[in-house]
Amino acid sequence: MSAPFTFATAGSIRFGAGVAGQLGEVVAGLGSRVMLVTGGSPERTAAVHGGLDVVAQHRVGHEPTMDDARTATAAAREAQVDVVVAVGGGSAVDLAKAVGILLVSGRDPLDHAEVIGKGEPLPATSVPVVAVPTTAGTGAEVTANAVLASHQHQVKVSLRSPAMLPRVALVDPELTLDCPPQVTASSGMDALTQCLEPLVSPMATPLTEGFCRTGLEAASRGLRDAFLHGANLEARTDMALCSLMGGLALANAKLGAVHGLAGPLGGMTGAPHGAICAALLPGITAANVAALEARDPQNPALGRYREAARIITGVDETEALIGWLNETLRVLEIGGLAEMGLTTGRIDELCDKAARSSSMKGNPVVLTPEELAFVVRGSL
Repeated sequence: MSAPFTFATAGSIRFGAGVAGQLGEVVAGLGSRVMLVTGGSPERTAAVHGGLDVVAQHRVGHEPTMDDARTATAAAREAQVDVVVAVGGGSAVDLAKAVGILLVSGRDPLDHAEVIGKGEPLPATSVPVVAVPTTAGTGAEVTANAVLASHQHQVKVSLRSPAMLPRVALVDPELTLDCPPQVTASSGMDALTQCLEPLVSPMATPLTEGFCRTGLEAASRGLRDAFLHGANLEARTDMALCSLMGGLALANAKLGAVHGLAGPLGGMTGAPHGAICAALLPGITAANVAALEARDPQNPALGRYREAARIITGVDETEALIGWLNETLRVLEIGGLAEMGLTTGRIDELCDKAARSSSMKGNPVVLTPEELAFVVRGSL
């Protein structure tokens, strides 16, 4: 018998080639004073948002920070914005969600931030947010949080509330066709990680397990091909689906030690989130399997790791999964953590920060500081 569970997601999800063309119609039903949040090159997506009546705009060409949230929210408030539209990668979508909720809160983002802030509850409502992702990675279009970096604390943390779920998500694989190979690689590995970690999470449910399986199947077909042949719409569609499935899963079943380490590591080095996840995923997978076999051999996560191996490789063995992950890093030309700026002298600091991360709650087994440090050293 299944345990009780709840499930929450965006108010409406529209998926498929060409759905971005519905943006004007969607926005018209939500508000008339639009803030547009984009990546660093809004001209790339001008055909999508060019028809909107925009009264405020914010570009974010990097992973968003607390200062970005403050600046964008102040501009939106001054312009009396009543709907926020994000057209861009996960950074743009996360910032838009932060703006939407902070417009209602009226507080500083640190007042609500996890770990480093006061952690005060966010409002029960948000200014409506419409999310149009242009990368296939974070699944932020269907998650109830926004990740913000604090340079002061050298860490990335979340604002989190069910009210932050976008009102509408338009997931159009055609928007990812011109995504550069390096971004395709790192965002794609993030999407894959966000299907594997919720699958083995102790908070997994029958619904999230189904999303994870579908996402892993899509990644096994499309990840390498989207990197090698960027104009292949079928591969791009697979990865957009993988990203969406991962977002649906993680929002309801949490993540694990890969993201527990990736948050503080991104804050410490400034390296791309997806690339960090990619470098850590094989080692964390191996460490989790070893710890489960030694300390909790009846844990259902072991069977789910074997299931993931079967979905991706056709072989019902965790070694096959780990081998496939390592080979994929080679194909995608993703290097180790040392190339991303981590030095051996900061490993203990990283593991100490990771231990306080909310993502660690979704790991299928508690990894010791020594086990975490071993994984990090092996991922350099």
